[in-house]
Amino acid sequence: MRMLAIATTLLTATLAIGCKKDEVPPPAAPTGDTTAPTMPEQPAADDDSGDDGSKGNVNISDEIKKACGISDTEAFFAYDSANVRDQDRAVFKKLADCFATGPLKGRQMRLVGHADPRGSDEYNMVLGSKRAENVKGAIVKEGLPSGQASTTSRGEMEATGTDEASWAEDRRVDIALGD
Repeated sequence: MRMLAIATTLLTATLAIGCKKDEVPPPAAPTGDTTAPTMPEQPAADDDSGDDGSKGNVNISDEIKKACGISDTEAFFAYDSANVRDQDRAVFKKLADCFATGPLKGRQMRLVGHADPRGSDEYNMVLGSKRAENVKGAIVKEGLPSGQASTTSRGEMEATGTDEASWAEDRRVDIALGD
């Protein structure tokens, strides 16, 4: 009986040692360039898509337009790629004043960038983010406190376009009241 107990103990120990997983060392600290990633290059297939300045827009929520006295014709304006045009500054000034000292004083502004579906998912997320950040920067330049606005990107996730006219609607920044 004693011999059986010793054999069982040895067998159990042998199996436990044989099944022991190799310890995985913790990951090493990153080396090399640790700067934030930049926008990836646009795929060659999309080079002719032309993020035409006359075909992108900023959509301001009806609630904000009403509170800030912005007309429907003022609320839609173009930008070229992720750049904001100088002629759109009047609308940005109205938004900045409305959120800084006007009816929406102290409220949060939420800017969401979008892209059409023709680039890669990663490219479109970065492009949407840059669009939202550029619009935020332009509004902050007009007087909105930076901490009062947040940006995010939906990339191509909500894109519905199937041709140039409908893709133009996908290339936008939505401005809404934040939480």
